[in-house]
Amino acid sequence: MRTGIIAKKIGMSRIFQSDGKNIPVTLLKVDQCKVIDHKIIEKDGYSALKVSYGFSKKNRINKPTMGYFKKNKYQATRLTKEFKVSEAGFIDVGQDISVSHFINGQYVDISGLTIGKGFAGGMKRHNFSGNRATHGVSISHRSHGSTGQCQDPGKVFKGKKMAGRLGNVKKTMQNLQILQTNHDDGLIIVKGSVPGPKGVYLSVRDSVKNKVEDLPYPTSSEGKVSVEDTLKTKETVKADETVKADETVKAEETIKNEADKSSSVSEKKNVETSSTEESIKWNYK
Repeated sequence: MRTGIIAKKIGMSRIFQSDGKNIPVTLLKVDQCKVIDHKIIEKDGYSALKVSYGFSKKNRINKPTMGYFKKNKYQATRLTKEFKVSEAGFIDVGQDISVSHFINGQYVDISGLTIGKGFAGGMKRHNFSGNRATHGVSISHRSHGSTGQCQDPGKVFKGKKMAGRLGNVKKTMQNLQILQTNHDDGLIIVKGSVPGPKGVYLSVRDSVKNKVEDLPYPTSSEGKVSVEDTLKTKETVKADETVKADETVKAEETIKNEADKSSSVSEKKNVETSSTEESIKWNYK
């Protein structure tokens, strides 16, 4: 299982084939898509890659996010997303993922938020037919009619098709074919439409139902952090934390022993002082 990428929807266009056929397409922009973290089974319980998109200004992200990027020594990015991968699909941390990750002709699944259309009635939201536009229908031509029952059960069941907010939900378009990829401009040209308006960020991954065999895996590059390095780093951090905890326990035990010794010495001095005072009192008598 290979990783996916994050892309931005530029808009729709069309291309003409050699026979003059007009094909509607969607343009997706890939910019600074980079692997910033590994999720491994030994540490996190699952295998995944954390991928970023673009760069963000410091005043546009909150302090916890800034602390995360500062800890990992990366520049703050506009968007991050995790993609589950197999062991063979791991890519080194810090490596860029370009449009060449996909090949022309393969099929992909694209997920994103649909266009939000606000509050909509039953006819627009659920394709209801509405009431009759004839005599006897008083200002309820587009209403959805009754929604509940009588005294038993005396309520409206959850999930009832009624008026409400339309759009702005996550949708996935499956089996969309990649017609072309432009590496210079970082563009992916997909046949057909994808969810969301212009400017929405989408997740693009290999198709689940229409798989292509022997898809290329990105090769590792020099100077990057591999999965083994990530595991070693996390093990080293864990070992350092254990050593620090042991040193803290030992220091606390030493302080406690010194306190016990000082308290025993003070008690001994108090006993000697009290015995001396008693002897002086007896001699005086």
